[in-house]
Amino acid sequence: MKTKQKIIGLKEIKNAYKTLLLYKEGKRFLEERIVENEEWYKLRCCPNVGGVEKSQNSAWLFNSIINKHADAMDSFPEPNILAREEGDEEQAKLFSAILPVILEQRGFEQTYSDAWWYKLKTGTGVYGVFWNNELENGLGDVDIKQLDILNLFWEPGIKYLEQSANLFYATAVDRQELISRYPEKEEQIKKGFGELSAYRLEDGITDDSKALVVDWYYKKKVGNKTLLHYCKFSGEALLFASENEAQYQNRGFYDHGKYPIVFDTLFVTENSPAGFGYVDAMKECQISIDKLNTAIERNALMGEMPRFFISDSAGINEEEFADWSRPFIHTTGRIDDQTLKQVEVGNVSSNALELLTFKVNELKETSGNRDFSQGSTNYGVTAASAILALQEAGNKLSRDMIKSAFRAYANICYLILELVRQFYTEPRSFRITGDDGNVNYITYQSNDALGRKIFANSRPVFDIKIVPQKQNPYQKAQQNELAKELFSLGMLAPERREEARLAIKLMDFYGKEELLNKLSVDFAKGDAV
Repeated sequence: MKTKQKIIGLKEIKNAYKTLLLYKEGKRFLEERIVENEEWYKLRCCPNVGGVEKSQNSAWLFNSIINKHADAMDSFPEPNILAREEGDEEQAKLFSAILPVILEQRGFEQTYSDAWWYKLKTGTGVYGVFWNNELENGLGDVDIKQLDILNLFWEPGIKYLEQSANLFYATAVDRQELISRYPEKEEQIKKGFGELSAYRLEDGITDDSKALVVDWYYKKKVGNKTLLHYCKFSGEALLFASENEAQYQNRGFYDHGKYPIVFDTLFVTENSPAGFGYVDAMKECQISIDKLNTAIERNALMGEMPRFFISDSAGINEEEFADWSRPFIHTTGRIDDQTLKQVEVGNVSSNALELLTFKVNELKETSGNRDFSQGSTNYGVTAASAILALQEAGNKLSRDMIKSAFRAYANICYLILELVRQFYTEPRSFRITGDDGNVNYITYQSNDALGRKIFANSRPVFDIKIVPQKQNPYQKAQQNELAKELFSLGMLAPERREEARLAIKLMDFYGKEELLNKLSVDFAKGDAV
């Protein structure tokens, strides 16, 4: 590999590090909020109430979050690649088969789950889509990771990540392992990772055992094209710079020219690519609930543990009086209401109980986590179909946030597709299981993706359609009823082909295109579906 003139050196990485610190200062409040939200999620962040060191923890907020996560995983997505032009149909079918296999090999379902937990807590799920040369026994492959916003640094005041002049991803890695890979740079690799904000952890990490490694992505205009370059450094040690490599200087590190980071924002905020989450929206209500719970519990305990006013003239043996196992209590004076009187503890007022109920309902409404969405019923609703219909009607908030996640997922698939087209220079074999259960083996190489050329260096452009891999119980029941109704009406009989096709075209349901295609094939044979 030939190396041209050295463009990135010590001066450049020092300036990049200064920029990183500037970016970090710009997101200081965001980092503080994220660290605090993690404590709320772990039920560790409660205010002092009435002199008591810690108020009672209740899990209403936590319950809302785990229900939203369950909704998200019920609609785990899968990609469908569509060609924009007829000549690219074969390539689109090929990518539709390959992408799910790559996602499965990388364990994307777990990554998707982790990103959703993070999104619900902090407001932003973050994915990294990289090329990892160490995967597949050194052959290299696409790597998809869930990232922590505390480790990411972008230009303050921007709305979209692509608007940032630089993007930094910093991680704390084992210093000795890093030195073993770059022994000649041992003196330049500094100890410590104080630049990173930290969560409150049970496990302690010493600065001496770790070193800060920074992945620096930046864009550079060359003619009419914007190139994405990549630099990796630790302390004053330059570990890699794409601008210093001949093969990347006029091409950029990634051909797609985009930052390899995808943000999935829950609740949007202005002038920031990061949003806020359910913890931020519900924590104040949770504080009120915990205060009321603590007050009610203290009142109940005080009522069940009586205290007494005792006059010195009563001469009561206090040790015997406090010991309920003793049948006799010795006194030297007269016992009456003047010498011994119980401290009266009033009952919890109805206002406090009503306020607690109101706050719990407020939190449910704020999160959209109503009783029906969890399967419980009120007001005499017992029919399964009615419960399912109410659940579906009450899930519009979940459907909205899942749609935003699907948009982020489409961007992830786009980055994967582009990395495959750039780096799969060696033939790769894939085992594909069809809907009919048959197993097929296909081979792919990146040169195949160049496909039909219209202009010089042009490549096919694909649309990415995201659909849920699984359907929720209501959708399944609805489609089962639709299928039974179509059969009972005789619409799927061969002689009623045109009626069936016209009726289905006017309908809107999941799997509509697949059914129309099947009707066309089966009716052409003269057979019923």
